[in-house]
Amino acid sequence: MTPIKIIYDTDPGVDDAMALYFALAHPGLDVVGITTTFGNVTVEQAAANALYLSALAGYAHIPVAKGVAAPLVKPSEAPPDFIHGRDGLGNQPIRHAVPSRALDPRSGAQFIVDMARAHPGEITLVAVGPLGNVCAALRLEPTLPQLLREVVIMGGTVAEPGNVSPVAEANIWNDPHAAEQVFAAGFQLTMVGLDVTHRVVTELSLFDAMARHHQHPAIDTLRHAVAFYADFYTGVHASIQRKGCFAHDLLAFVYVVAPQLFETERGVVRVAVDGIANGQTMMNRRAHIQYPQMGWAEGRPATTVCMRVDAPACLALFEATMMDKAWLKPVVGQVDSVGVASRQDAAVAPPHRHSSV
Repeated sequence: MTPIKIIYDTDPGVDDAMALYFALAHPGLDVVGITTTFGNVTVEQAAANALYLSALAGYAHIPVAKGVAAPLVKPSEAPPDFIHGRDGLGNQPIRHAVPSRALDPRSGAQFIVDMARAHPGEITLVAVGPLGNVCAALRLEPTLPQLLREVVIMGGTVAEPGNVSPVAEANIWNDPHAAEQVFAAGFQLTMVGLDVTHRVVTELSLFDAMARHHQHPAIDTLRHAVAFYADFYTGVHASIQRKGCFAHDLLAFVYVVAPQLFETERGVVRVAVDGIANGQTMMNRRAHIQYPQMGWAEGRPATTVCMRVDAPACLALFEATMMDKAWLKPVVGQVDSVGVASRQDAAVAPPHRHSSV
Protein backbone atom coordinates (compact mmCIF):
# COMPACT_ATOMS: atom_id res chain seq x y z
CA MET A 1 0.00 0.00 0.00
CA THR A 2 1.08 3.58 -0.60
CA PRO A 3 2.33 5.07 2.68
CA ILE A 4 0.14 7.73 4.28
CA LYS A 5 1.64 11.22 4.07
CA ILE A 6 2.07 12.65 7.56
CA ILE A 7 2.66 16.14 8.91
CA TYR A 8 3.72 15.78 12.53
CA ASP A 9 2.78 18.75 14.74
CA THR A 10 4.75 18.31 17.93
CA ASP A 11 6.45 19.77 21.02
CA PRO A 12 9.27 17.23 21.62
CA GLY A 13 9.21 16.08 24.46
CA VAL A 14 10.08 12.49 25.33
CA ASP A 15 6.89 10.75 24.22
CA ASP A 16 6.96 12.99 21.12
CA ALA A 17 10.40 11.59 20.30
CA MET A 18 9.12 8.06 20.82
CA ALA A 19 6.25 8.78 18.44
CA LEU A 20 8.50 10.40 15.84
CA TYR A 21 10.77 7.38 15.65
CA PHE A 22 7.79 5.03 15.37
CA ALA A 23 6.46 7.14 12.50
CA LEU A 24 9.83 7.10 10.73
CA ALA A 25 10.17 3.36 11.25
CA HIS A 26 6.69 2.28 10.14
CA PRO A 27 6.52 1.41 6.42
CA GLY A 28 2.92 2.60 6.19
CA LEU A 29 3.82 6.19 7.07
CA ASP A 30 5.68 8.88 5.13
CA VAL A 31 6.59 11.88 7.29
CA VAL A 32 6.64 14.79 4.84
CA GLY A 33 7.14 17.53 7.41
CA ILE A 34 7.37 18.43 11.07
CA THR A 35 5.85 21.55 12.62
CA THR A 36 6.65 22.54 16.18
CA THR A 37 4.84 24.28 18.98
CA PHE A 38 5.34 25.26 22.61
CA GLY A 39 4.26 22.79 25.28
CA ASN A 40 6.68 20.32 26.77
CA VAL A 41 9.42 22.84 25.89
CA THR A 42 9.56 26.30 24.32
CA VAL A 43 8.86 26.42 20.60
CA GLU A 44 12.54 27.23 19.97
CA GLN A 45 13.66 24.12 21.84
CA ALA A 46 10.93 22.07 20.13
CA ALA A 47 12.29 23.12 16.74
CA ALA A 48 15.86 22.34 17.81
CA ASN A 49 14.80 18.91 19.04
CA ALA A 50 12.85 18.11 15.87
CA LEU A 51 15.84 19.03 13.71
CA TYR A 52 18.17 17.00 15.90
CA LEU A 53 16.07 13.88 16.36
CA SER A 54 15.18 13.53 12.69
CA ALA A 55 18.76 14.12 11.53
CA LEU A 56 20.16 11.76 14.16
CA ALA A 57 18.05 8.93 12.76
CA GLY A 58 19.15 9.77 9.20
CA TYR A 59 16.16 11.86 8.08
CA ALA A 60 17.71 15.31 7.69
CA HIS A 61 15.74 15.78 4.47
CA ILE A 62 12.43 16.17 6.34
CA PRO A 63 11.56 19.88 6.62
CA VAL A 64 10.96 21.34 10.07
CA ALA A 65 8.91 24.55 10.48
CA LYS A 66 8.67 26.47 13.74
CA GLY A 67 5.14 27.34 14.82
CA VAL A 68 3.33 29.19 17.57
CA ALA A 69 5.15 30.21 20.74
CA ALA A 70 2.23 30.89 23.08
CA PRO A 71 -1.46 30.16 23.63
CA LEU A 72 -4.10 31.99 21.65
CA VAL A 73 -5.59 33.78 24.68
CA LYS A 74 -4.48 32.50 28.09
CA PRO A 75 -1.08 33.33 29.63
CA SER A 76 1.86 31.06 28.89
CA GLU A 77 3.17 28.55 31.41
CA ALA A 78 6.77 27.47 31.97
CA PRO A 79 7.59 24.10 30.36
CA PRO A 80 7.48 21.04 32.65
CA ASP A 81 11.24 20.49 32.81
CA PHE A 82 10.87 18.16 35.81
CA ILE A 83 9.04 15.70 33.50
CA HIS A 84 10.86 16.01 30.15
CA GLY A 85 14.11 17.68 31.23
CA ARG A 86 15.15 21.25 30.50
CA ASP A 87 16.13 20.19 26.97
CA GLY A 88 12.92 18.17 26.52
CA LEU A 89 14.92 14.97 26.06
CA GLY A 90 15.78 14.01 29.60
CA ASN A 91 18.81 16.33 29.89
CA GLN A 92 21.03 14.68 27.31
CA PRO A 93 24.68 14.66 28.44
CA ILE A 94 25.83 15.35 24.86
CA ARG A 95 24.36 16.03 21.42
CA HIS A 96 25.87 13.90 18.69
CA ALA A 97 27.19 15.26 15.41
CA VAL A 98 24.40 15.56 12.84
CA PRO A 99 24.12 17.30 9.46
CA SER A 100 23.73 21.03 10.01
CA ARG A 101 20.54 22.43 8.50
CA ALA A 102 18.12 25.33 8.77
CA LEU A 103 14.48 25.54 9.65
CA ASP A 104 11.95 25.85 6.86
CA PRO A 105 11.40 29.62 6.45
CA ARG A 106 7.62 29.29 6.66
CA SER A 107 5.63 29.32 9.87
CA GLY A 108 4.25 26.00 11.02
CA ALA A 109 0.75 27.08 10.01
CA GLN A 110 1.82 28.21 6.54
CA PHE A 111 3.70 24.93 6.03
CA ILE A 112 0.57 22.93 6.89
CA VAL A 113 -1.54 25.01 4.50
CA ASP A 114 0.97 24.85 1.64
CA MET A 115 1.35 21.08 1.93
CA ALA A 116 -2.41 20.54 2.15
CA ARG A 117 -2.95 22.62 -0.99
CA ALA A 118 -0.17 20.76 -2.82
CA HIS A 119 -1.54 17.32 -1.83
CA PRO A 120 -5.31 17.70 -1.37
CA GLY A 121 -6.94 14.76 0.39
CA GLU A 122 -3.63 12.97 0.93
CA ILE A 123 -2.15 14.31 4.17
CA THR A 124 -2.94 13.20 7.71
CA LEU A 125 -2.04 15.80 10.30
CA VAL A 126 -0.99 14.20 13.58
CA ALA A 127 -0.99 16.88 16.30
CA VAL A 128 0.33 15.85 19.71
CA GLY A 129 0.80 19.21 21.44
CA PRO A 130 -1.31 22.30 22.03
CA LEU A 131 -3.36 23.03 18.90
CA GLY A 132 -2.23 26.58 18.08
CA ASN A 133 -0.61 25.62 14.76
CA VAL A 134 -3.75 23.82 13.59
CA CYS A 135 -5.90 26.78 14.61
CA ALA A 136 -3.57 29.25 12.85
CA ALA A 137 -3.54 27.12 9.69
CA LEU A 138 -7.34 27.05 9.74
CA ARG A 139 -7.40 30.85 9.84
CA LEU A 140 -5.04 31.00 6.85
CA GLU A 141 -7.11 28.48 4.88
CA PRO A 142 -10.76 28.06 5.94
CA THR A 143 -11.16 25.08 3.60
CA LEU A 144 -8.38 23.17 5.37
CA PRO A 145 -10.81 20.55 6.75
CA GLN A 146 -11.61 19.57 3.16
CA LEU A 147 -7.95 19.63 2.05
CA LEU A 148 -6.60 17.32 4.75
CA ARG A 149 -7.27 13.59 4.70
CA GLU A 150 -7.61 13.41 8.48
CA VAL A 151 -6.52 15.07 11.72
CA VAL A 152 -5.53 12.89 14.66
CA ILE A 153 -4.80 14.63 17.94
CA MET A 154 -3.28 13.36 21.14
CA GLY A 155 -5.17 15.31 23.75
CA GLY A 156 -8.23 15.51 25.89
CA THR A 157 -10.11 13.03 28.05
CA VAL A 158 -13.74 12.02 28.46
CA ALA A 159 -14.01 9.49 31.31
CA GLU A 160 -10.42 9.28 32.59
CA PRO A 161 -9.34 11.88 35.18
CA GLY A 162 -7.21 14.69 33.79
CA ASN A 163 -3.49 15.17 34.28
CA VAL A 164 -3.39 18.93 34.94
CA SER A 165 -6.69 19.11 36.82
CA PRO A 166 -9.35 16.56 37.75
CA VAL A 167 -10.97 17.12 34.33
CA ALA A 168 -8.34 18.48 31.90
CA GLU A 169 -5.53 16.99 29.82
CA ALA A 170 -2.34 19.05 29.38
CA ASN A 171 -2.34 19.69 25.61
CA ILE A 172 -5.90 20.98 25.58
CA TRP A 173 -5.42 22.90 28.84
CA ASN A 174 -2.34 24.65 27.41
CA ASP A 175 -4.39 26.31 24.64
CA PRO A 176 -8.12 25.67 25.19
CA HIS A 177 -9.30 28.46 22.87
CA ALA A 178 -7.36 26.98 19.95
CA ALA A 179 -8.66 23.50 20.77
CA GLU A 180 -12.27 24.67 20.85
CA GLN A 181 -11.88 26.12 17.35
CA VAL A 182 -10.26 22.93 16.02
CA PHE A 183 -13.06 20.71 17.40
CA ALA A 184 -15.64 22.98 15.74
CA ALA A 185 -13.93 23.27 12.34
CA GLY A 186 -15.28 20.18 10.58
CA PHE A 187 -12.08 18.14 10.19
CA GLN A 188 -12.23 14.39 9.87
CA LEU A 189 -11.05 14.43 13.47
CA THR A 190 -10.03 11.72 15.92
CA MET A 191 -9.15 12.37 19.55
CA VAL A 192 -6.66 9.98 21.14
CA GLY A 193 -6.75 11.04 24.77
CA LEU A 194 -6.05 9.87 28.30
CA ASP A 195 -8.92 7.37 28.11
CA VAL A 196 -6.54 5.18 26.09
CA THR A 197 -3.04 6.57 26.69
CA HIS A 198 -3.27 5.76 30.39
CA ARG A 199 -3.79 2.12 29.46
CA VAL A 200 -0.50 1.65 27.57
CA VAL A 201 2.78 1.61 29.51
CA THR A 202 6.11 1.35 27.72
CA GLU A 203 8.71 -0.12 30.08
CA LEU A 204 12.33 1.00 30.13
CA SER A 205 13.45 -2.60 29.61
CA LEU A 206 12.05 -2.43 26.07
CA PHE A 207 14.22 0.57 25.26
CA ASP A 208 17.21 -1.20 26.81
CA ALA A 209 16.57 -4.05 24.37
CA MET A 210 16.25 -1.60 21.46
CA ALA A 211 19.56 0.04 22.34
CA ARG A 212 21.35 -3.32 22.46
CA HIS A 213 19.73 -4.38 19.19
CA HIS A 214 20.44 -1.25 17.15
CA GLN A 215 23.60 0.21 18.70
CA HIS A 216 22.72 3.56 17.11
CA PRO A 217 22.96 7.06 18.64
CA ALA A 218 19.31 7.81 17.87
CA ILE A 219 18.12 4.90 20.00
CA ASP A 220 20.69 5.66 22.71
CA THR A 221 19.29 9.20 22.83
CA LEU A 222 15.73 7.90 23.05
CA ARG A 223 16.63 5.41 25.76
CA HIS A 224 18.25 8.14 27.88
CA ALA A 225 15.19 10.37 27.46
CA VAL A 226 12.77 7.58 28.38
CA ALA A 227 14.79 6.75 31.51
CA PHE A 228 14.37 10.33 32.76
CA TYR A 229 10.68 10.38 31.83
CA ALA A 230 10.08 6.98 33.44
CA ASP A 231 11.62 8.14 36.71
CA PHE A 232 8.87 10.73 36.95
CA TYR A 233 5.99 8.48 35.91
CA THR A 234 7.01 5.51 38.03
CA GLY A 235 7.12 7.80 41.03
CA VAL A 236 3.59 9.19 40.71
CA HIS A 237 1.48 6.45 39.07
CA ALA A 238 0.77 3.29 41.06
CA SER A 239 -0.47 1.61 37.87
CA ILE A 240 3.11 1.53 36.55
CA GLN A 241 4.54 -1.53 38.28
CA ARG A 242 7.97 -1.65 36.62
CA LYS A 243 10.03 1.36 35.55
CA GLY A 244 8.24 2.81 32.55
CA CYS A 245 5.99 5.56 31.24
CA PHE A 246 2.78 6.23 29.36
CA ALA A 247 3.27 6.39 25.60
CA HIS A 248 0.83 9.26 25.08
CA ASP A 249 1.85 10.61 21.66
CA LEU A 250 2.81 7.21 20.25
CA LEU A 251 -0.83 6.13 20.33
CA ALA A 252 -1.85 8.82 17.85
CA PHE A 253 0.33 7.13 15.23
CA VAL A 254 -0.76 3.65 16.28
CA TYR A 255 -4.33 4.78 15.59
CA VAL A 256 -3.36 5.95 12.09
CA VAL A 257 -1.84 2.59 11.11
CA ALA A 258 -3.98 0.23 13.23
CA PRO A 259 -7.35 1.81 14.10
CA GLN A 260 -8.79 -1.65 14.71
CA LEU A 261 -6.89 -1.72 18.02
CA PHE A 262 -9.19 0.99 19.40
CA GLU A 263 -12.85 1.15 20.36
CA THR A 264 -14.31 4.56 19.57
CA GLU A 265 -17.40 6.66 20.10
CA ARG A 266 -18.60 9.63 18.06
CA GLY A 267 -20.05 12.78 19.47
CA VAL A 268 -19.76 16.55 19.66
CA VAL A 269 -16.81 17.68 21.78
CA ARG A 270 -16.70 21.10 23.42
CA VAL A 271 -13.76 22.62 25.33
CA ALA A 272 -14.11 24.68 28.51
CA VAL A 273 -12.00 27.79 27.94
CA ASP A 274 -11.96 29.32 31.41
CA GLY A 275 -12.76 28.76 35.05
CA ILE A 276 -11.99 25.75 37.19
CA ALA A 277 -12.85 23.39 34.27
CA ASN A 278 -10.39 25.15 31.93
CA GLY A 279 -9.27 22.67 29.26
CA GLN A 280 -11.94 20.06 29.91
CA THR A 281 -13.06 18.17 26.79
CA MET A 282 -16.78 17.53 27.19
CA MET A 283 -18.32 14.96 24.86
CA ASN A 284 -22.03 14.65 24.17
CA ARG A 285 -22.56 10.90 24.51
CA ARG A 286 -26.38 11.24 24.34
CA ALA A 287 -27.00 12.91 21.01
CA HIS A 288 -30.68 11.94 21.14
CA ILE A 289 -31.26 14.32 24.05
CA GLN A 290 -32.04 17.97 23.36
CA TYR A 291 -30.10 19.60 26.17
CA PRO A 292 -31.50 22.95 27.34
CA GLN A 293 -28.06 24.38 28.03
CA MET A 294 -26.68 26.56 25.22
CA GLY A 295 -23.81 25.17 23.17
CA TRP A 296 -25.15 21.71 22.40
CA ALA A 297 -27.53 22.51 19.56
CA GLU A 298 -27.41 20.52 16.34
CA GLY A 299 -24.96 21.59 13.68
CA ARG A 300 -21.58 21.16 15.36
CA PRO A 301 -19.44 18.41 13.80
CA ALA A 302 -18.85 15.15 15.65
CA THR A 303 -15.43 13.88 16.71
CA THR A 304 -14.30 10.25 16.81
CA VAL A 305 -13.03 9.64 20.35
CA CYS A 306 -10.89 6.66 21.35
CA MET A 307 -12.34 5.17 24.53
CA ARG A 308 -10.73 1.73 24.81
CA VAL A 309 -7.55 0.15 23.46
CA ASP A 310 -5.88 -3.23 23.06
CA ALA A 311 -2.76 -2.34 25.02
CA PRO A 312 -0.79 -5.58 24.44
CA ALA A 313 -1.35 -5.34 20.69
CA CYS A 314 -0.19 -1.69 20.67
CA LEU A 315 2.99 -2.61 22.52
CA ALA A 316 3.65 -5.55 20.21
CA LEU A 317 3.25 -3.31 17.15
CA PHE A 318 5.56 -0.68 18.63
CA GLU A 319 8.25 -3.24 19.46
CA ALA A 320 8.10 -5.01 16.09
CA THR A 321 8.25 -1.71 14.20
CA MET A 322 11.11 -0.25 16.20
CA MET A 323 13.21 -3.44 16.11
CA ASP A 324 13.39 -3.41 12.30
CA LYS A 325 16.95 -2.32 11.53
CA ALA A 326 16.15 -1.04 8.05
CA TRP A 327 14.73 2.34 9.10
CA LEU A 328 17.78 3.74 10.92
CA LYS A 329 20.53 5.26 8.78
CA PRO A 330 24.17 6.12 9.51
CA VAL A 331 24.70 9.79 10.35
CA VAL A 332 27.70 11.87 9.33
CA GLY A 333 27.83 15.63 9.78
CA GLN A 334 28.59 18.65 11.90
CA VAL A 335 27.30 19.41 15.36
CA ASP A 336 23.92 21.11 15.13
CA SER A 337 24.30 24.30 17.14
CA VAL A 338 20.59 24.95 17.74
CA GLY A 339 20.18 22.55 20.67
CA VAL A 340 21.08 25.23 23.18
CA ALA A 341 19.30 23.71 26.15
CA SER A 342 21.56 20.65 25.99
CA ARG A 343 24.56 22.74 27.08
CA GLN A 344 25.67 22.43 30.66
CA ASP A 345 25.31 26.19 31.21
CA ALA A 346 21.72 26.33 29.93
CA ALA A 347 19.28 28.25 32.06
CA VAL A 348 16.85 26.05 33.93
CA ALA A 349 13.20 27.00 33.49
CA PRO A 350 11.37 27.78 36.73
CA PRO A 351 9.39 24.81 38.06
CA HIS A 352 5.64 24.69 37.81
CA ARG A 353 3.04 22.10 38.59
CA HIS A 354 0.79 22.36 35.51
CA SER A 355 2.34 19.32 33.90
CA SER A 356 1.51 16.46 31.60
CA VAL A 357 1.23 13.59 34.05
